[in-house]
Amino acid sequence: MEARFITDRQQWNDFVAASVCCNITQSYEWGQLAPHLNAEALYTGVVDERGQLRAAMLVLVSRLPVLGTYFYAPRGPVIDDPNSPALGQLLDFVRREARRRGAFMLKVEPSVPDGDEGWLAALRRHGFRPTPYAMHIRHEWVLDIRPDEQTLLANMKEKWRYNIRLATRKGVSVRRGEGPADLDTFYRLYRITSERDQFFIHEKGHYEDIMRLYSEGDRAALFLAEYEGQAIAGLIALRFGRWSWYMYGASSNEHRNRMPNHLLQWTAIRWAKEHDCWYYNFRGIPDVLEEGQELWGVYIFKQGFGGYPLRFLETHDLAYKPLVYQAYRRLLDLKRRRDQQQRSRREQQSVSQPAAAERPAVTH
Repeated sequence: MEARFITDRQQWNDFVAASVCCNITQSYEWGQLAPHLNAEALYTGVVDERGQLRAAMLVLVSRLPVLGTYFYAPRGPVIDDPNSPALGQLLDFVRREARRRGAFMLKVEPSVPDGDEGWLAALRRHGFRPTPYAMHIRHEWVLDIRPDEQTLLANMKEKWRYNIRLATRKGVSVRRGEGPADLDTFYRLYRITSERDQFFIHEKGHYEDIMRLYSEGDRAALFLAEYEGQAIAGLIALRFGRWSWYMYGASSNEHRNRMPNHLLQWTAIRWAKEHDCWYYNFRGIPDVLEEGQELWGVYIFKQGFGGYPLRFLETHDLAYKPLVYQAYRRLLDLKRRRDQQQRSRREQQSVSQPAAAERPAVTH
């Protein structure tokens, strides 16, 4: 076996798509999005004597101020058996490249369920250590879409089935978005959503490239929900192997009572089923499933469609430069303490402030 850079996109995608570790963020196209992240993509793999891939890892090369270069494998490495010698060869190859580039660590987040003892033992053997500082949300909500549509509907909460029908009765229609104008419409709604819900979004070019890169083989779908000819919500879904993902969702501030998002999700699920996907991944939910947690409302929406939580293996770091890595961890620990203190102060202020009805009237 030989470790080397892989340049054959089809070979790469065929291997990753067929693996139990399949994830969209290890697809060849995801690496081509690296410039939007101010990163460089390395396609590293191990091939056998017949030229067949036995292990692969898309590595993003990024930089941190002062600390320098680091490597990150989003939902990688991809290998079905972590005890295979191919994993060691792959990691040795990446280590040599890290030394050449002066990288201080490799961060991995394998697409493996939490608690997998085989993977945990293999990562320890290769020098990795767990870290609480994840790049990718560990907890996701997944729906097995292999049953027929009637069974899927029956497994939803009654209110969710009702809302899918209600959207149609209230005049909402969903159509497949095509071309730059429809993506412009989606991005306008997405900006509204990010401002309302306070989350980061990329420049429009990022989503243009996603639709372009995954358009081959109908692996990307943009859906727009409209009312009286006006777009009021949108969704981008991707598929790869047996998996599909709800990647990005957007909605206007108007007509939310018409339940366009329920109909959009059902449309995307049906699209994934038409392409023989087995799973529809709604993606992030709270790390702790308790009311009051961040993303709790998002979780309630997603779990209403049926399905189950999927928690991934914790993030692991491999330090190439221990002193620099220690400085990196100290900075993250300091930031975490500051964030906790700020949250604590906000909670204390909210408790000490009287409710609106109890506050004395202000007179001038």
